[in-house]
Amino acid sequence: MSNLLIEQKGAVACLTLNRPEIHNAFDEHLIATLTAAVAAASADPSVRIILLSGAGKSFSAGGDLNWMRRMAAYSPDENLADAQGLAKLMRTIDESPKPVIARVHGAAYAGGLGLVACADIAIGVPEAQFAITEVKLGLIPAVISPYLVRAMGVREARRWCLTAQRFSATEAHRLGLLHAVVPAETLDAVVDAEIEALLAAAPEALADTKRLLKAVDQPLTDAVIADTAQRIATRRASAEAREGLAAFFDKRPPHWAGESRS
Repeated sequence: MSNLLIEQKGAVACLTLNRPEIHNAFDEHLIATLTAAVAAASADPSVRIILLSGAGKSFSAGGDLNWMRRMAAYSPDENLADAQGLAKLMRTIDESPKPVIARVHGAAYAGGLGLVACADIAIGVPEAQFAITEVKLGLIPAVISPYLVRAMGVREARRWCLTAQRFSATEAHRLGLLHAVVPAETLDAVVDAEIEALLAAAPEALADTKRLLKAVDQPLTDAVIADTAQRIATRRASAEAREGLAAFFDKRPPHWAGESRS
């Protein structure tokens, strides 16, 4: 049985963690498979959106205990290579030019919560539970920490990374890890609404916007201001922008708005 289910529904690449018997905890094999799948979807022109979800009762409970047992016997070089694999996964999700949506239910712990923090949009149910558990095992949330700090801020990250306490979906929403908390029976409908909104946007503009937001996430300097002016000037001259403006003035949908997710 594959540890990752990959299905393309129209313009949406649906990537489902598929180890439900252990709450979709991941090991080096699932990490490699998911990294490759996100990279492939990111490079596929027929894919507009990437949807991450988990089979069974949970999104992802973090690291597989058997994987962690193996780590204890690794050499320093093996441990570094293993950690670099997880870091590459997080970065591949974060830097995908396609919008990434996390559909969150059940447990989202440790590295599983890292996946949520890397996503552009995260929607969860009230019953979802969250925790950054690494310190309980004598570990640190190293490779997920940049994304956690970016999502919740360093002050909140200090509390939850240091205490390893569980927290609710309501708290995850307050912290900025979830964009919305919705009843389980409406989760798919809300996710679909996010997908439809994204499909109405120009795909190259979405990719450029992701790059823009990353570039301006720093102190405001003359160089940052100059960079933003250059980015919009370049975007205005693009074929996609010309089509978008022409469609607006012609009172018709732009060519990309007709794409379907089914």
